[in-house]
Amino acid sequence: MTATGLLNAFSVWVDQGKSLVLASVFETEGSTYSKAGAQMLITEDGDFQGMLSGGCLEGDLAERARTVLQTGMPQAVTYDLGQNDEELWGLGVGCDGLMRIFLQPLLAESGYEPFSTMVRALGGDSDQVAATVIETETTKLPAGATMVTVNGAITYCDVDDEYVQEISANIGVTLLERQSSYRSIAAGDTSAAVLFSLLKPPPAILVLGAGLDAGPVVRFANELGWKVSVQDHRPAYIESGKFIDAEQVICVPVAELAGTIDLDRFAATIVMSHHLTSDREYLKQLAKSKVGYIGLLGPEDRRKRLLEELGDHAERLQGRLHGPAGLDIGGRGPASIALSIIAEMHRQIFLPPDR
Repeated sequence: MTATGLLNAFSVWVDQGKSLVLASVFETEGSTYSKAGAQMLITEDGDFQGMLSGGCLEGDLAERARTVLQTGMPQAVTYDLGQNDEELWGLGVGCDGLMRIFLQPLLAESGYEPFSTMVRALGGDSDQVAATVIETETTKLPAGATMVTVNGAITYCDVDDEYVQEISANIGVTLLERQSSYRSIAAGDTSAAVLFSLLKPPPAILVLGAGLDAGPVVRFANELGWKVSVQDHRPAYIESGKFIDAEQVICVPVAELAGTIDLDRFAATIVMSHHLTSDREYLKQLAKSKVGYIGLLGPEDRRKRLLEELGDHAERLQGRLHGPAGLDIGGRGPASIALSIIAEMHRQIFLPPDR
């Protein structure tokens, strides 16, 4: 389940006034389907969105969610899918891993917090963090106490003031490391174990060129829950493209792109207009942006020619320009090329920089 799918389900269930439970993976060992920070939502009647396992745990989690809603108290549960997985679940999934999951009630009377604020964080364009107390030795910092940042500021907090500074410091570490983690923090004379969940909004990507080969790129990105924008200066290409999966479709002169939309909000872009002059102008504007991944369609000789023609602007593209765009998966044709491009974007966006 993508973040977009989770957000859409949450919106529907909130409109229906349903009580919910947020299930978050906070610790794993060995081979597991999900890692720390993964989330799913469970309704009061056992429906759910998101997957934390390959389907073997979700039914049991739904049962436990009922207890959490009945008591109003969060609950931590451990699943050992190693030696006894067949005895316990009758599935023999063979994951050989251990997964610990935290269940939090989300109620209408409390505004579905803290997940409502997490939704706001996920609706932006930059990574944010939710810090949730899982285990504690002090009643001043109870299990379930949470801090959430939106646009870099603490927006939701039911944590005692005594611990805000320590948790905030660890939030900063989480943003630097770009991955969720479960760690102990000092809590006065005692300690607490806290899940620091990296909240990654669905990335926004920009497709520059609306030819026939742009369609599969948009569809693959949409399947991943990404926010896709398509631009082409040729109205006929836009009209024939039928980009119903795109968040927005733009048709402006190439030179006016940067003045029309904020390029810095995009995590990645693919330049694929198949028009040398247009691609050069797109690259010139992207060189001044903060876009982390810039893909360029076409052979290496074409890329070299464009970089030479860009002059000083080429220097600002170093480390960001990928051309020919896409991972080498040996494919041919629009769908295979689109898959390779989306795969390379995915690696760039989601893989920590030290991997």
